[in-house]
Amino acid sequence: SAIFNFQSLLTVILLLICTCAYIRSLTPSLLDKNKSGLLGIFWKCARIGERKSPYVAVCCVVMAFSILFMQ
Repeated sequence: SAIFNFQSLLTVILLLICTCAYIRSLTPSLLDKNKSGLLGIFWKCARIGERKSPYVAVCCVVMAFSILFMQ
């Protein structure tokens, strides 16, 4: 379970942010119609992925390095 392992939780969050940003780049109307409520989490993750993309990319590279070479 990713909840009890901090590295797995960070991996899941990074994958969620990257996936939502990619989906929004392909079909923006899919996530834009759900800006509030429970599905608004995906819209917020897409916004984080778009606006903070250099930081998200660096985090993905660091996470990939740590998964490949530290474990």
